[in-house]
Amino acid sequence: MKVLSTRGIASPVAISQAIAAGLAPDGGLYMPEHWPTFSPADFAGDETLAAVGKRLLAPFFADDAIGERLDAICDDAFAVTPPLRRFGTGDDFVLELFHGPTAAFKDYGAAFLAGCLGALPRGEVPLTIVVATSGDTGAAVGAAFHRKPGFRVAILYPDGRVSPRQAHQLGCFGDNVRAFRVDGSFDDCQRLVKSALSDAEFRSEVPLGSANSISLGRLLPQMTYYAHASLMHWRKHATTLNFVVPTGNLGNGLACVLARRMGLPIGEIVLASNANAVLPDFFAGGDYTPGPSIATLANAMDVGAPNNFERLQWLYPDAGGLRALLSADAVDDATIRATIVDAWQRQGEAICPHTACAVHVLQRRRAAGASGDWVAVSTAHPAKFPEVVEPLIGQAIALPPALAAMLERPSHAQALADDGEALRDLLRHG
Repeated sequence: MKVLSTRGIASPVAISQAIAAGLAPDGGLYMPEHWPTFSPADFAGDETLAAVGKRLLAPFFADDAIGERLDAICDDAFAVTPPLRRFGTGDDFVLELFHGPTAAFKDYGAAFLAGCLGALPRGEVPLTIVVATSGDTGAAVGAAFHRKPGFRVAILYPDGRVSPRQAHQLGCFGDNVRAFRVDGSFDDCQRLVKSALSDAEFRSEVPLGSANSISLGRLLPQMTYYAHASLMHWRKHATTLNFVVPTGNLGNGLACVLARRMGLPIGEIVLASNANAVLPDFFAGGDYTPGPSIATLANAMDVGAPNNFERLQWLYPDAGGLRALLSADAVDDATIRATIVDAWQRQGEAICPHTACAVHVLQRRRAAGASGDWVAVSTAHPAKFPEVVEPLIGQAIALPPALAAMLERPSHAQALADDGEALRDLLRHG
């Protein structure tokens, strides 16, 4: 399948070329030229996440070099089927996406992307994957590419604005993975990465790839767990499933929108933001006005300029039509804390700050009269945020084994100024 730039200037390219490049030459984001459609019956007999992923993603790669390896890539990336379970006693559910190697939903997309890039021919010069992270993406990418021949990884994160355990994860890999503490916000990190990726002269010197959700290799696989959860629910209850998705850079929320667009049995979609309310403001009827990010307890969503909004506008250029398809709510830190306490006291559930945003937005919907079956998407394990969660629930949270192993490794991150040339110099000599 060919893919197009959202800005309409760059020529269409094969999907494998788009995944390798990350960003289009005109600065736009790549999108498939058309979208296949399915019905639930098309997935008859597909029970696991990997089986659903193979069928869902096959049309995108049918005539591409990656297509020959797609089944193996899906088997590896989607080895863990995320649990969909009831949350409380009513018709509320939670989708646990944090059972991968770094205890966050980003593990699915990062592993799929690594598989795709590993399936493509490479020259003798390593491909450097440059990634900006607000907390979870960088660790997932580091784990996916760690010690893979032919790849280097440069992780940029905002110094002091990720949790201590997230920071430790980002710097614990070593070998071909380096972490950089940027003197700035996540938006500054994202700008540095996009600047390097859009510099054609520099890329001819240092081959670069992207692992942020600007990459189709990250975005498309995230549709799979929404497809799987909605299909399993449809088979059991014969009803569509409504989703509340915590979102910062909008990749996870967009993936849910795309799965619904392709015919999966998904009902309403609500985006749950933290105090970075650019998306809630837009969906409430205001202008789309990106601004500086605000530091919050749900730090992985601390994004003031969501990259994937450009894709959403490209798909639905009419603002009124877009607002009819989605809604968004903001949740402040005080409410995040209260929701964590409430989930623990009422249900014995420890949830991370990002999941708390989704849970509270779902509670708002119920209070306003929302009916049907709803799921709050749980994007990270609460053990990644002990300094927030443990004082609120009054006890320690057991570490998942993979996270415990990471925290036992030494960790190092190099300081980096908010300077594009400084980043280029480090990538040249790293």
